[in-house]
Amino acid sequence: MRVITGTARGRRLVTPEGLDTRPTTDKVKEAVCSSLQFDFPGANVLDLFAGSGQMAIEALSRGARKATFIDSDPRAIECIRQNVKACRFADSATILKSDAVSFLERNHEKFDIAFLDPPYRHDTLLRILPILAENMQENGIIVCEHEPECKLPQTILHFDLQKQKKYGKIIISVYRNDSEE
Repeated sequence: MRVITGTARGRRLVTPEGLDTRPTTDKVKEAVCSSLQFDFPGANVLDLFAGSGQMAIEALSRGARKATFIDSDPRAIECIRQNVKACRFADSATILKSDAVSFLERNHEKFDIAFLDPPYRHDTLLRILPILAENMQENGIIVCEHEPECKLPQTILHFDLQKQKKYGKIIISVYRNDSEE
């Protein structure tokens, strides 16, 4: 696994050992990040269920201003620390060991882009998305990676499901609020 483009291009990333973490493939990461390339510069990014932290690291490499990495697994937190340090993003990164709901309920910051790749088959996305939407900028972007059996709603608060694309055995769902108020 590597950083695809930007200031940290080509840097190798470590991943947590074991079956609890499913790293996003480079193909999926490249497709997602390419579709968001004009949204990254200056963005405040959240990587919930961060695993190795590769999605937010890719965002930082492409110009995001700041990234917050959340994971409850200490092995994942250690990998994120190593990857952030190796890519020289320590000054732009906040790394927290926490479960997603606890973090979102006590958070007071608003995010421009959020990446979610929770454990499959637990209905986690359905529980978290409404709480996450409250933590997003009005024109924010929510990117969810999930299994095909997980059926997400068309609307979450002021966010509409804008795009869904299947990549092998996973689906990427993107929520946006493009309405002008």
